[in-house]
Amino acid sequence: MRMTEISFSGATPIDGYGPGFFRVAGQVMEGAMLVTPTGARSWGGYADAEALLALVGETDVVFIGTGAEVAHIPAELRATLDAAGIGVETMNSPAACRTYNVLLSEGRRVAAAVLPV
Repeated sequence: MRMTEISFSGATPIDGYGPGFFRVAGQVMEGAMLVTPTGARSWGGYADAEALLALVGETDVVFIGTGAEVAHIPAELRATLDAAGIGVETMNSPAACRTYNVLLSEGRRVAAAVLPV
């Protein structure tokens, strides 16, 4: 699915997604990924809390995309992120991509850690 075009003032939007991949700033990324206003990289999924903790101080909220369906994230991961002061919102990955892009276009300090659909 192709996302709506919005002006992002040099930030990194999610352009689209499909089965097993995401398109970010014109490049295809396969598998789970973590995207911030400055770039995107592979993400190790729920077991990779360190990548999310590295966002402390530069991100107010992380949208965690749980794949095609909404699911709970592990309680330990949520507790770790809450203790670090990072807000967490879980939703399916398509909704996480859209929400990330909208708030990114507003200049908000957001990130998206998403599992493929």
